[in-house]
Formats: sequence, C-alpha cells, structure tokens
Amino acid sequence: MNWSMIVIPFLISCGLTPLIKTYSIWAKAYAKENNRTVHHGIISRIGGIAIYCAFLITVTITMNPDQALMGIIYGGSILFFTGLVDDLIDIRPPVKLFFQLVAAIVLIINGVSVDVIHLPFGIVINNAIISTVFTIIWVAGITNSINLIDGLDGLAGGMSVIMLVVIASMAWMERRLDVAMLSFILAASTGGFLIYNAHPASIFMGDCGSLFLGFMISAISLLGFKGSTIVTLALPMLLLMIPIIDTLSAILRRTIKGMKFMQADKSHIHHLLMAQFGHTKTVIIMCGLTALFGMCAYVYLFNTKIGFAVMLFLLLGVEIFIEKSAMISEHFHPLMSLYDKIRKKLKFSRESS
Repeated sequence: MNWSMIVIPFLISCGLTPLIKTYSIWAKAYAKENNRTVHHGIISRIGGIAIYCAFLITVTITMNPDQALMGIIYGGSILFFTGLVDDLIDIRPPVKLFFQLVAAIVLIINGVSVDVIHLPFGIVINNAIISTVFTIIWVAGITNSINLIDGLDGLAGGMSVIMLVVIASMAWMERRLDVAMLSFILAASTGGFLIYNAHPASIFMGDCGSLFLGFMISAISLLGFKGSTIVTLALPMLLLMIPIIDTLSAILRRTIKGMKFMQADKSHIHHLLMAQFGHTKTVIIMCGLTALFGMCAYVYLFNTKIGFAVMLFLLLGVEIFIEKSAMISEHFHPLMSLYDKIRKKLKFSRESS
C-alpha cells in the first residue's frame, strides 16, 4: 500500500479544518449549549466537512472505484449532507432516520450487503428479504451508535480511528486490500481533524461528521465481512461493541422511562464515566476499551478460545459497570442479583453444616 493514501488525507484534513472554523464564524454554525452539552463558548460544529472532503479527494486520486465503492461513496454522501443540513438548521430525527434508510438501500443496490448468514448448528439463512432487512438494521444501528457517542471532545473520532485501523489490519490479513485502503484513508482523514478536536476541542465534527463516519464504518465492515459466517459476522460486532452496548442501553433506558427513542438524555456511558473520571480520562478509557475489543477481534482470528475468553471477560466488566451505575435503570441488575443469591445460598449451606 502506498503511504500517500495515509499522508494525503491527513494533510488535507489538517489544512481544511482551520478554514472550516473560520467559515463557521460567518455561517454562525456553532454548537448549541444546553443541559446535555459539556462545552462552553462558541465552537464550530461542522468539522465533519474536513473529514468528508479529505476522504473523497484521496479516494478520487488514489483509487479506481468499482460499483461497490461508488455505492459506499453515494450512501456516505447522502448522510454527510443530511448531517450538514441538521448542523446548520436542525432537522427532526425521523427525517434523519429516513435518509439513513435511503443510504442503506443505495448500498444494497450497489451490491454491498450481507449475503448468506451461517449460524451455529448448521443453520444457514439464504433469503434476500432477511439479508436486506439485516443490512438496513446494521447500517442504521451502527450509524446511530457513532452519532450517540459523539458527546465528548475527541471521543467519536478517536474510537472511529481505532475501529478503522483494526478493520484495515484484519482486511489486510484476509488480502482484502480494497477494504484496508478505504479504512486507512478514512482513519487518516479523521486523524487530521482530531488534532483540533482533542480536549479542549476548538471544533466539533457535528452530525455531518458522525453520521458520515458511522455509515462508512458500517458499510466498510459489510464490504469486508459480507461472506457472513457466524465468525465473520461476530468480528465487526465485537469491534463495535462499545457503541452497540451504549445504543441498546439507551433504547432500554428510554423505553423503561417512557421516553421516545430519539429523545436525548445524559446517561450514556461517556456521561457516567465523566462524572467520575473527568473529560480526558473518560475519552482515554473508552478509546482503550475499543482498542481492547479490537484486539479481541484480531486475536480471535488466530486463536478462537483465547479471543472468546478475553471477550467474555470484557463484556462481564461492561455489564457490571452498567448495573452499578444504573445506566439502564436502578432496578436493572440481573448479574449482581444472581451473585447475591448464590452468595446467600453458599452462606446458608455453610451455616447449616
């Protein structure tokens, strides 16, 4: 792989971001302060333009796009401009969800989707309708997951870079050079922006950045793992475990509280961690967890047992944190309740004997 595919997007993104900050003053494209935000002052919220432009320019001059890649670019562009409109004038969540559906359909039409799903016990799902529905859910789910974690300086960008580097590494091992190059280009484009987005951030990526990144990660992972056995399907899910867990927790939490799914709150994983560890340490912790899950996915390719064992250990830690922090509900603690029951039974058995 040519190193220019990493250097060029990084430099373009670095150069464009200050210009976008200047433009934001004229366009008044600032992040709004409310009870959920953690920033103060006038900060641009359209930094995703730098990521999008750096990626698009580099792909245009260094790669020869086929139909699948063009589908990814079209779908990513749809969500980039959807996010940009939302950053400038605000649009309703159902409208954003509609365009996510459109982007997913564009992806499917251009041949990027799950084909055959192989499940345990020899179960094979080879149905076009099921594959289409799964692809749409996957794209919308991952896109919204990245959008939801974009709440702290450098968090969504940092986690995305880690995910993309791991995807690129696994794709390189599988000799999927197209997937590896796409991932590295997008990671470098995001890395150039992160120089200005690290805490204390002077610019945010906004929805134009988070929706674009979320879609691209979902699409690239589908492109790289579309021959979906239970193993290959599990790997991208493992890599994206933190945003997936955060999204599912948000759905459960808001359902229990009678809130709308799209109604924002301040009980995401990064909010709870920040209350205890502060801004910078929370970003480091979450990026570190993402890297650990990424290492699990990587190790899984070499040794299934070790990879699976480490994965269970990490998931156990995340579950305990969710229960102790009452992230979903004060009454949601199945694992801790089970532990208490077992402990009481053992204590009773010892006292009886």
